[in-house]
Amino acid sequence: MPAVEEALERLAAIPNVTVHSREPLSRHTRFGIGGPAAVFAEFADRDAFIEALGAARATGLPALVIGGGTNLVAADEGFPGIVLRYTGDRIEAVGGSVEAEAGAELQALVDFTIERGLAGLETMTGIPGSVGAAVYGNAGAYGRSISEVVREVEFFDGERVRSLPRAGCEFAYRESIFKRRKEWVILKAALELEPGDAGALRRRAEEIRAVRDRKYPPSMRCAGSIFKNLLVAELPREVAARIPPEVIREGKAPAGYFLEQVGAKGMRRGGISVADYHGNLIYNAGGGTARDLRALVEELKRRVRERFGIELEEEIQYVGF
Repeated sequence: MPAVEEALERLAAIPNVTVHSREPLSRHTRFGIGGPAAVFAEFADRDAFIEALGAARATGLPALVIGGGTNLVAADEGFPGIVLRYTGDRIEAVGGSVEAEAGAELQALVDFTIERGLAGLETMTGIPGSVGAAVYGNAGAYGRSISEVVREVEFFDGERVRSLPRAGCEFAYRESIFKRRKEWVILKAALELEPGDAGALRRRAEEIRAVRDRKYPPSMRCAGSIFKNLLVAELPREVAARIPPEVIREGKAPAGYFLEQVGAKGMRRGGISVADYHGNLIYNAGGGTARDLRALVEELKRRVRERFGIELEEEIQYVGF
């Protein structure tokens, strides 16, 4: 029996699973681009997901776990293996902490904490994607990162379910140990937050949401910022000296500053465009392809490299290339 057919049968036999053959990844990425996955399966049940992950890896086909697809760029040819998505989305207050399953929307978690007068996540309102992805990439905004409130992360290491405290997650700017250990899959996060005034937290969140929606309209097919900002302390001294002090925030130089110096605003490749008001915002204007998006990203990196001698690093993840 061909491997794909075997995978479909094995996954379909697991309770509480939804399985599709040749599912377009464009339906599961914020950019709205990407060809079909040979096998695509979704699970709301944790045990079913773990069983499926073992079954998928046993087939010998490439296996990939995704979240909400916000930061994914899937190849036009698709993915020749099995794509698994965990959709468990329970959020609950447990003692003095909040626990959220990896498949919960980050916005749902933000709203949950604000309603209960818990401070620490309100600056992340409007950031798309799932809780698992937010922990994986240490998402943040306005000087705050989710790592600041993470107490513990539960994950599957390929053999058993384990937990790591915050220190063990090795969080850094847009980084965590989970990015380096691809075989580890986040299942749940436990968070510790400080008491706050629910009304004040909501007003702050609404202010941030208004700014974010102007910059990244909810209907825009984009991943937010494409490139990571740069830590000024890690830049060559001569490069750091060229950055206007007023653009530096919390020790970081915006990638958008460097991009705008090389004419990024308004650039276009096929249906993929750079916003004319923000050099670090690439979006699918209609009919865009993954090939065009990646070509535009590489062109922007080349321009910054030749002008400043530094290498920009993407926040997005590539699938199927």
